[in-house]
Order: sequence, then C-alpha cells, then structure tokens
Amino acid sequence: MQSVAIVGAGFSGLCMALQLKRAGRGKFTVFEKAGDIGGTWRDNTYPGCGCDVPSQLYSYSFEKYTSWSRRYPGQPEILGYLRSLVDKHGLRPHIRLNTEVTRARYDEGGARWEVLTADGRREFFDVVVFGVGQLNRPRLPDIPGREEFAGTAFHSARWDHGHDLTGKRVAVIGNGSSAAQLIAPVARQAGRLEVFQRTPNWVLPKADAEFHRATRLGLRWLRPLQKAYRSLIYLRAESLLYPALKNGWSAPLVRRMALRHLRQQIDDPRLRAKLTPDYPVGCKRIVIDSTFYPALNRPDVDVVTERITRITRTGVETADGLEHPADTVVYATGFETTRFLAPVEVYGRDGRLLREEWKDGPEAYLGVAMPNFPNLFFLYGPNTNLGHNSIVLMIECQVGYVLACLRALSAHCARSGRAGIEIRPEAMAAYRARLERALHDTVWEAGCDSWYKNAAGRVTNNWPMSTVRYRRLLRTPHPRAFRFTPARA
Repeated sequence: MQSVAIVGAGFSGLCMALQLKRAGRGKFTVFEKAGDIGGTWRDNTYPGCGCDVPSQLYSYSFEKYTSWSRRYPGQPEILGYLRSLVDKHGLRPHIRLNTEVTRARYDEGGARWEVLTADGRREFFDVVVFGVGQLNRPRLPDIPGREEFAGTAFHSARWDHGHDLTGKRVAVIGNGSSAAQLIAPVARQAGRLEVFQRTPNWVLPKADAEFHRATRLGLRWLRPLQKAYRSLIYLRAESLLYPALKNGWSAPLVRRMALRHLRQQIDDPRLRAKLTPDYPVGCKRIVIDSTFYPALNRPDVDVVTERITRITRTGVETADGLEHPADTVVYATGFETTRFLAPVEVYGRDGRLLREEWKDGPEAYLGVAMPNFPNLFFLYGPNTNLGHNSIVLMIECQVGYVLACLRALSAHCARSGRAGIEIRPEAMAAYRARLERALHDTVWEAGCDSWYKNAAGRVTNNWPMSTVRYRRLLRTPHPRAFRFTPARA
C-alpha cells in the first residue's frame, strides 16, 4: 500500500483523504499550512459570505449533507459540514495543521517523493496529491501608494473582524462575486460606501431562501426527494448555463435574464448604464446575487467607474483628479488564480522544475497529472474550474481517477518492483490539442479580461466541455495514456 501525502485540507484534500480511508488505504498524511481545515471556506469570513451553488449540490455525493438550512449555503454551514466529516471519519490524526509544504522532490532511486515543510522536517512518501485549489492566495492590486494609506485596509479573504465599520467611510475596490456579497451588509453599517468598479459584471438573481421546516425534513429523510432535487439542480445548470458559455442557444436567454434583473432592481438609467457589461455573458464569472443591486441604489452608496490612479493617505484618487476620502479600504480583488501550487517548488524526474514546465501557463492531463512527474497528482488543477456547475462534482471525478491510478500502480509494483506512474508526453500533447479546440468555442476567449486567463491571455483555469464529458473521461484511466517508470538503481 502506497503512502500518500495530501497537501491542503479544503474540499479537494479532504475528499482525497475520505476516499482513501473508505478504500482501506490508511497510510496518508494531510498537510495544512493554516490552523484549521476548510480551505477557502475557512479563509473567507467576510459579511454575507456564501456559495452561489445550491446547497444540495455543494456536498460530496458519498456524504450528502441533508441538514442545510437554506437554498444557498452560507460560509459557516459549509465549514461546519467539512468539520463534521473530519470528526465523523476520524481524520484528525491524519491532519497536520500549521504545517506548510515548501518543496517536493521526486527521488528516482526510490520512486518516491521527498516532502520538505517550512519547519525543516523532511519525509518520504510514495505519492503526493496537491489539493490546494485555485482560490487561496489573495491578490492585491498594484496601485501606487497602497502602503501609504493611513486608515485600515484589508483583503476580503482576510477580513478584519476587529475593525468596526459603523459610520465609517468605506471604499470597496472590486465588484466580483465576493464584493457582490459583502457590499449589502457593509452598506448597512458604514456611514458612506463607494464601490470602485473597473468592469461591470453580468448578474443573475439568486433565489435564496430558508427552507421551510417540512422541506428540511423531507430533504433529510426522503432519499428519493434528495436525489431528485440534487439531479434537478445539476441538470438545470448543465442544460441552461453550460450552453451559454459555448455561445449556444441559451446565451441570449441568459443575457435577457440578466438585463431584466438589472432593470428590475436599478431605477437610475445612469447607474444602469454603468452596470451594463459590453462583453458576452459568461466571458467573466457570472455573479449570482440578489442583494448587490439594491445596495447600490442606496443614497449613501456610489459606484465609481473612473480609473484609480493611486491610494493616498486619506483615500482613493481617480483619473479625473478627484480624491475619494476613506477611513477603510476593502480589496475585493480576487486571488492569484493562475499561479497553481505557488509558492511550493516541485521537482520531477531529471530535476525538472514544475514552475519552468508551466512557464507558458499551467497545464495537466485532465487537470490531474503531468509527464515527467511520476506519482504526482493535482485536484482542482489546471482547466478544471467550472463557470456553471458545482466544483465538488469535478473534485470527486479527480479523486476517483487518482484512486484508480494508485490501484494500477500497486498491481504493477507487485509484479515488477517499485515504480512510478506518469502521463505519456504523446497523451499530454493529444489532450492539449483537444482542450485548445474546445476552449476556442467558448466565450472565455471573447477578449475580456478574467481570472480564468494568465497574463498572456491563455485560459488556464476553466474546463470547456460538459461535466458529463469530464465524468466519462475520468471514469477509467486509459492504459495507453500512462507509463510506469522503474526506480533507478
């Protein structure tokens, strides 16, 4: 049985740990750099933080959570769900908190990985699985004077709960999904709020509500109802939102829905004009929220579209020469999404540095593995993010695929001795060509900037085909896609 190092204790890493345990493979260690499990749902505690995927679809299929209190789960419920699974399945002894992995190097002589942590410890594992996600390193904008600000400033993913916003002049820089959620509760507390918008987003209504007691009981105890409701949510997203991302039949329909939502919630035609995008629906991540627009209608809230030129000691200066006074600056500016695995240094066969292999943009076969990096796997890796459905579905496919690879590796080693399993370069090349063709047909290549792309404009984050297709591709590892590399003497 292989020993496995899992890096990250969010949805991906915990899914891997749970499935290893369910499969009777108990030789694994989860390394988590923070002081608690949960990943992005541990880090993001800003007011209003929640999920834009309906609750019944935002849990593992093998561990469905049946006690959601509302249609769209909030951050505390999601984090509570993950913590409950850790305790239920006895994962705590496998998890090392406050332990950051800084380097992983493949030892060709032993066909194993050397894992180095920030505290100087060095350990060896047969397999390494990275489950660090794409939304874990906050990105702060490169705005001159940012360090000179005399007030309080923080990123939305590092919310300062000790700072009281009551009566304060608050500047929120950014208007994506996190900003859309936090703006309404901040507006209710602040004395004045200015939202600095670089590009408007397409926004769809979020039909959120608490579940009625009868509904909660039904979803908890009636398995056919659970399954039917989960399937309905999945099929709706797959049949309506996915075609829109492919410039398909539903794109005009989704656009009309978004424009109707804007007209219904924003009365001022000048403000509506500021909030109307000029790019195709889905080119950037669609915001799903029903509190965002009403908050912008408030008399004590302004939307500023002038370009920010610098941060001063007392506020935000824009290109029209105006200074917008602020006591607090909230950076809702997203994450460093295209720097997968950073800052960990990963060395494969022949001393290949993964960062160099990815210099033109991160990539991986089915988002899971790379040539010349045996026994190394990624969860929520390159080109596996979704713009229309639950990422938990993708993670489960990847974990199942990794387990199948481990079974194949075990069988090979039993016959032929220690070895590594890796993707063949020709399989990677064929997959890359197919992926690029599929991406070419999506709205993500329509020309708008988004966190789906790297600096060169290459889409490195999103999966361009249906989740049905992804499931099919990851059902069983293709024997001609992999090769076994024996340990070197």
